Amino acid sequence: MKAIISVIGVDQIGIIAEVSSLLAANKVNILDINQTVLDEYFTMTMLVDLEKLETPLEELKKELSNKGEKMGLSIKLQHEDIFRSMHRI
Repeated sequence: MKAIISVIGVDQIGIIAEVSSLLAANKVNILDINQTVLDEYFTMTMLVDLEKLETPLEELKKELSNKGEKMGLSIKLQHEDIFRSMHRI
Protein backbone atom coordinates (compact mmCIF):
# COMPACT_ATOMS: atom_id res chain seq x y z
CA MET A 1 0.00 0.00 0.00
CA LYS A 2 1.25 3.47 -0.87
CA ALA A 3 0.44 6.80 0.75
CA ILE A 4 1.14 10.50 0.34
CA ILE A 5 2.58 12.55 3.19
CA SER A 6 2.41 16.32 3.01
CA VAL A 7 4.39 18.67 5.25
CA ILE A 8 3.77 22.43 5.34
CA GLY A 9 5.11 25.14 7.62
CA VAL A 10 7.75 27.74 8.29
CA ASP A 11 11.18 26.49 7.20
CA GLN A 12 13.54 25.29 9.94
CA ILE A 13 16.54 23.03 10.28
CA GLY A 14 15.81 19.32 10.52
CA ILE A 15 12.34 18.94 9.00
CA ILE A 16 13.33 16.26 6.50
CA ALA A 17 15.52 14.50 9.08
CA GLU A 18 12.77 14.43 11.72
CA VAL A 19 10.07 13.16 9.35
CA SER A 20 12.27 10.59 7.62
CA SER A 21 13.57 9.30 10.99
CA LEU A 22 10.02 8.80 12.23
CA LEU A 23 9.14 6.95 9.03
CA ALA A 24 12.26 4.74 9.22
CA ALA A 25 11.44 3.84 12.84
CA ASN A 26 8.04 2.65 11.60
CA LYS A 27 9.53 0.70 8.65
CA VAL A 28 8.02 3.05 6.06
CA ASN A 29 10.01 3.33 2.84
CA ILE A 30 10.23 6.71 1.07
CA LEU A 31 9.74 6.12 -2.66
CA ASP A 32 9.83 9.72 -3.84
CA ILE A 33 10.20 13.12 -2.23
CA ASN A 34 9.68 16.65 -3.48
CA GLN A 35 10.37 19.68 -1.31
CA THR A 36 10.62 23.39 -1.85
CA VAL A 37 11.05 26.56 0.16
CA LEU A 38 9.19 29.70 -0.94
CA ASP A 39 10.41 32.67 1.06
CA GLU A 40 10.22 31.21 4.57
CA TYR A 41 7.61 28.53 3.85
CA PHE A 42 8.60 24.88 3.52
CA THR A 43 6.47 22.37 1.62
CA MET A 44 7.24 18.71 1.11
CA THR A 45 5.33 15.86 -0.50
CA MET A 46 6.45 12.27 -0.07
CA LEU A 47 5.26 9.09 -1.75
CA VAL A 48 5.78 6.26 0.74
CA ASP A 49 5.39 2.49 0.79
CA LEU A 50 3.55 1.18 3.85
CA GLU A 51 3.99 -2.52 3.03
CA LYS A 52 6.28 -3.23 6.02
CA LEU A 53 4.43 -0.96 8.47
CA GLU A 54 3.93 -2.91 11.71
CA THR A 55 1.85 -0.37 13.63
CA PRO A 56 -1.75 0.50 12.75
CA LEU A 57 -2.07 3.20 10.07
CA GLU A 58 -4.04 5.45 12.43
CA GLU A 59 -1.17 5.29 14.94
CA LEU A 60 1.31 6.41 12.27
CA LYS A 61 -1.01 9.29 11.31
CA LYS A 62 -1.14 10.32 14.97
CA GLU A 63 2.66 10.13 15.36
CA LEU A 64 3.14 12.30 12.26
CA SER A 65 0.54 14.80 13.46
CA ASN A 66 2.16 14.98 16.91
CA LYS A 67 5.61 15.49 15.35
CA GLY A 68 4.11 18.30 13.26
CA GLU A 69 2.58 19.98 16.31
CA LYS A 70 5.91 19.88 18.16
CA MET A 71 7.65 21.45 15.16
CA GLY A 72 4.92 23.95 14.26
CA LEU A 73 4.11 22.11 11.02
CA SER A 74 1.12 20.48 9.40
CA ILE A 75 1.94 16.84 8.60
CA LYS A 76 -0.77 14.74 6.98
CA LEU A 77 -0.84 11.21 5.61
CA GLN A 78 -3.39 10.08 3.01
CA HIS A 79 -3.81 6.75 1.30
CA GLU A 80 -2.67 7.12 -2.34
CA ASP A 81 -6.14 6.31 -3.75
CA ILE A 82 -7.80 9.01 -1.63
CA PHE A 83 -5.13 11.53 -2.60
CA ARG A 84 -5.59 10.73 -6.31
CA SER A 85 -9.38 11.05 -6.17
CA MET A 86 -9.17 14.38 -4.30
CA HIS A 87 -6.68 15.85 -6.79
CA ARG A 88 -8.15 14.52 -10.03
CA ILE A 89 -8.59 17.19 -12.70
